[in-house]
Amino acid sequence: MIHQYKNNGYNIVLDVNSGSVHVVDDCVYDVVPVLEPILKAGLTGETAIEATCMACEKLPYSSTDIREVAEELLELHNAGQLYTPDIYEDYIIDFKKRQTVVKALCLHIAHDCNLACKYCFAEEGEYHGRRALMSYEVGKKALDFLVANSGNRVNLEVDFFGGEPTLNFDVVKKLVEYGRSIEEKNNKKFRFTLTTNGVLLNDEILEFANKEMANVVLSIDGRKEVNDRMRPFRGGQGSYDMIVPKFKKVAESRDQMNYYVRGTFTHNNLDFSEDVKHLADLGFKQISVEPVVAQPTDDYALREEDIPQILEEYDNLAKDLIRRSKEGEPVNFFHFMIDLTGGPCVAKRLSGCGSGTEYLAVTPWGDLYPCHQFVGNEDFLMGNVDEGITRADIQDEFKCCNVYAKEKCKKCFAKFYCSGGCAANSYNFHGNINDAYDLGCELQRKRVECAIMMKAALDELDKGE
Repeated sequence: MIHQYKNNGYNIVLDVNSGSVHVVDDCVYDVVPVLEPILKAGLTGETAIEATCMACEKLPYSSTDIREVAEELLELHNAGQLYTPDIYEDYIIDFKKRQTVVKALCLHIAHDCNLACKYCFAEEGEYHGRRALMSYEVGKKALDFLVANSGNRVNLEVDFFGGEPTLNFDVVKKLVEYGRSIEEKNNKKFRFTLTTNGVLLNDEILEFANKEMANVVLSIDGRKEVNDRMRPFRGGQGSYDMIVPKFKKVAESRDQMNYYVRGTFTHNNLDFSEDVKHLADLGFKQISVEPVVAQPTDDYALREEDIPQILEEYDNLAKDLIRRSKEGEPVNFFHFMIDLTGGPCVAKRLSGCGSGTEYLAVTPWGDLYPCHQFVGNEDFLMGNVDEGITRADIQDEFKCCNVYAKEKCKKCFAKFYCSGGCAANSYNFHGNINDAYDLGCELQRKRVECAIMMKAALDELDKGE
């Protein structure tokens, strides 16, 4: 499968199955689609080259140039870098049979929150249920469950999540201490992370986070008016002025690494590239601003007619980030992160985040769900920290969730970068986990294109061109 596109003056050819990316001139760009069906017809060598030259007679290039291009493309094909076959669909059959281990937990340390964010899927921390704080005893059982179900895996991940986890920070500290106490004897290493709205951040919490948390996610939507409209306190006051100084302190104390300021854009701020630029101008170097996922009835939900502007915003943002890099002030934007040299293993690229199999969410009372977005939906209650997984059928369903189980993914060029998208989004919009959230797919494809274009531009910068 070949995907071709033009962006910011670059002609880009992506060989989907090998992951090879080629930045080419106009002649190569126009000949690439001509040779592909010729190779599929079984023609090779000189026969394929001659057929390509005949098929390209009407293109505005000399016969010599077309022949040279055809020869070069054939060499790339023979080297496994162009027109490569899809060898992974058979692989996934064996992959489905694998024995999975749990390697990550999302601990809902607090089903409560001190903000009233309008787009919150967790209903201000309640998750379709009741307000509650996780006890140390339940959290301890969750960590024991993780160790017991992680097989030979050494590195384990635990995210303290909410609601707002700092509402229950004493338990967070005790659980980290417990986790550290069982690492050596079990040959495990915990990687703890924290997601917070920042309201209760203080020097004590920051000192602890910098010592124990491998990553900290800081929630802010961007410009003051945007953030305060969607992320107010329950009394309606905005949160921007309170959290920005704290977030700056976090970023600086962590040397601008191992954190993210993480925002959400909605129909109300389709010019979200300005929010990313605002956060960058505040000095943040690690930024994620993501599209809201909401039902069409929500007034802030993204709509199909919004897509053209959103795509243009991604283009504008990519150009701005290139400019910042050229000026020696690079900013890392989460959705433009892409690894073209190695990247995740094949299994990861096929199956995605591992929700329901390798990754589970734990409620304050110890129930297990496939991920935080399924919490509260009793149809996806998989078990609890006392009895373990009691619904193996749910685990098996998620085990089989991959890019080849989704018809919409099979012919999509971005499938190995998004890994089939979010199972929760698929379920919420289509009633099953093996579909795809169509609007999200449109935006994902654009982000992949921008990310690859940026790689090309920054590669030129590194070479001093």
